[in-house]
Amino acid sequence: MGLLTIIRKNRQKEKEMRILFLGLDNAGKTTILKKINGDDIKSVSPTLGFNIKTFAHGKYTLNIWDVGGQRTLRPYWRNYFEQTDALVWVVDSGDRMRMKDCKEELHSLLTEDRLAGASLLVFANKQDLQGSMTDEEIRQALDLDSIKSHNWRIWACSAVTGKNLISGLDWVVNDVAGRLYYSSIPTNDLP
Repeated sequence: MGLLTIIRKNRQKEKEMRILFLGLDNAGKTTILKKINGDDIKSVSPTLGFNIKTFAHGKYTLNIWDVGGQRTLRPYWRNYFEQTDALVWVVDSGDRMRMKDCKEELHSLLTEDRLAGASLLVFANKQDLQGSMTDEEIRQALDLDSIKSHNWRIWACSAVTGKNLISGLDWVVNDVAGRLYYSSIPTNDLP
């Protein structure tokens, strides 16, 4: 029995996933998690370190690590890469001025060995704000089509209204599950 088989069998019993929420500061990472978890989103302050949320989603337990996105905290992101099953990259769709920085940070992350194979969900957040970039504009600005190293999707959403948060989370959970637990289930048929 190979190491990968042993790891899969152990994870099969646990049905746990480790998901890392990253993005530039003020993208809405914590607000998205609070909204998904049914918490009050009226008083969200910048994350000065990390938050961990654990909750059930379908038949899986999600361990979600929400790490602050301020420039001074970004060098510490690599401390959270170990055993990450999925990366959720949150983008402020209204922040056109920092889209280049957002692209550079994302593409830099995707070269990290410890994130190899992780599913990538790009949440194009703040779609409820007038003048926000569409998911297609963000797809182009971040050069997502050049990403061949990770299975990815972009999802337009709003942390405030909750629009598309659960469907995006469903996609990333199903993608991880297809890879870790049911490697014979195709995940490309999902929206």
